[in-house]
Amino acid sequence: MASARRGIRGLARRVGVAALRRLRPASGPRVLTLLARHGTEKYPEALPALDRLFRRAMPGARRRTVVIDNALPEGHVGAAPGGVTVIGGDNAAWEFSAWDAGLRFAAAELDGYDLVHLATSAFDTLYTGYLKRFDDALLAEVACRRIACGHVDYYAEPVTLFGERSRHWLRSSFVMLPPTELRRLGSLVSVGPERRAALFSGDPVAPFRVEAPISDSYRRSITGWLVGDGTGQGVEWHSRFALTAETLDFFERKTLAILNEQMLSPRLRAQGCAIADTTWAATVLARHGRLPDEIPPWREQLAGRDRNIVSLEQTSRPED
Repeated sequence: MASARRGIRGLARRVGVAALRRLRPASGPRVLTLLARHGTEKYPEALPALDRLFRRAMPGARRRTVVIDNALPEGHVGAAPGGVTVIGGDNAAWEFSAWDAGLRFAAAELDGYDLVHLATSAFDTLYTGYLKRFDDALLAEVACRRIACGHVDYYAEPVTLFGERSRHWLRSSFVMLPPTELRRLGSLVSVGPERRAALFSGDPVAPFRVEAPISDSYRRSITGWLVGDGTGQGVEWHSRFALTAETLDFFERKTLAILNEQMLSPRLRAQGCAIADTTWAATVLARHGRLPDEIPPWREQLAGRDRNIVSLEQTSRPED
C-alpha cells in the first residue's frame, strides 16, 4: 500500500491533481481525524459539525475518527455513534499531548492513511471562512505533497521564542498533513509543562520571568490576546478573562498551548514540510489545477488569496 501511494504522489507532481483524479478510482484519500477535546460541555456540537463539513465539502474522503478526550482518564477506550473511537488523554499539554496520544493509539494503522487531520473541538470558532475551502481536490493535492495545510495567521510584528524568530503560524485547530510528516516530527509537544518554571514568574502582575526566552513583543501579544484588548489587529479572543492569582494557572496553561501552536510551523518547515494557507491553496487549485512545486512564502500566499486578501504592503515588516 505504501509503495502504491508513493507512486500516486509522484504521478500527481508530474501531471497535476486534475489529471490524476481522472486516473484514480472514485474513492478519495483515507483521512484519519484526531479530534482533541476536554469533555463536551463547551463545544457539544463539535463532532456533528465536523461530520457535516466533511459530508458537504469533502464527501470523497474515506474517514476514521479518533476523539482524544482529555477529561477522560488515560487508558479509556470507548465508542461513539458513527464508528468514532473515543480515548482518554492526560491533558498535560492540552490538544498537543492529546494528538500525541491519538497517534500512539493509531500507530499500527497510521501508514494506511493518506492524510492525518488534526482538529480541536474549537475548530468552528473565530474566523472560519477557510474551512469551506477544503474539498476533495485540495485533499488529493495535500496527500501527494510534503505540505501542512490550514489557516495561516500572523502577528503585526515579529516575535521570538527560544531563539526562533517568526511572524506567522498555522492555526492548529484544523490542519491536514501526510502521516509521514508526523512521524518525522515526533511529539507535537514543543513546550511541555516541565518548562513552566523557566517561563513564568508566578506573579499575575508580571506573569513572565524576566529571563524567559520570549521576546517582549510576544509577551505583549499573548497577554493582550488572553486578558487584554487583543493583539492590535482588530480581533479579540472569545474567552478573555481577568488575570488574577486564581486564574494564573489557566493563563500559564493556555500560554503553553499558544507556544506549542507557534512552534509547530517552524518545526515542520525545518524538516522540509511546507506550510500552505488553505484559502491560497484553494485559489491556486481553482486557477491552475495544481499547486506550484515550490510553495511560496507566507506573505505571498496571503496576498495571493482570492478573498480575505492581505496585501504585501500590509505585511511589509521584517520577514521571518
